[in-house]
Amino acid sequence: MHAKLLLTGISVAALLGACTTTDPYSSQPRRNNTATGAIAGAVGGALLGYLTNTSNSEEGRKNALIGAGIGALGGAAVGAYMDRQQRDLEAELSGSGVGVARQGDNLVLRMPSDVTFASNQSSINPGFYSVLDDVSAVLNRYDQSVVDIIGHADSDGADDYNLNLSRQRASSVAQYLVSRNVLADRLYVDGRGESQPVATNATAAGKAQNRRVEILIRPFRG
Repeated sequence: MHAKLLLTGISVAALLGACTTTDPYSSQPRRNNTATGAIAGAVGGALLGYLTNTSNSEEGRKNALIGAGIGALGGAAVGAYMDRQQRDLEAELSGSGVGVARQGDNLVLRMPSDVTFASNQSSINPGFYSVLDDVSAVLNRYDQSVVDIIGHADSDGADDYNLNLSRQRASSVAQYLVSRNVLADRLYVDGRGESQPVATNATAAGKAQNRRVEILIRPFRG
């Protein structure tokens, strides 16, 4: 059970009902029962799942982007487009503490929690706003891409707590990007808790790497 809330302006409206969504990280269908109420986050609510208001699915996101006039990429154009976006992100984020990794035609931005959030908090550190402004600017220039925002945690604490915190942090990043005019229909937002570490949880340095928000940027292929 997790709450999915759609942000409209500064208000948060609860979506009711049950549906099946497709997790873009696993490409597997996932039963998702929505619930009323809000998970504490940047503006009192969490944005989870697909943010399109047409259908809560990968197909719904695609249809929303086509309806918004966003053209699909294909062929050799995909690699060249993502090359340019990668160069711009690397230039904007140099020295910020945010890594830019390439995975095939996809880009991954890793935002460590020690520079993004205070300990055990989901509100973004004000000093990080300018970094997210730069990310937003690049995303707005390259609108032929979809954006998955996924929160992660280390293994300290209860599983449920870590899962909720990872979702809240991803939600805070998503809300900020939307406030900077990144089209909400491009976004998928969720958390993985402690289930997908990138380093050992046996050391403080490893835990610091695991506490992160990742932004996966994929070419929109229609």
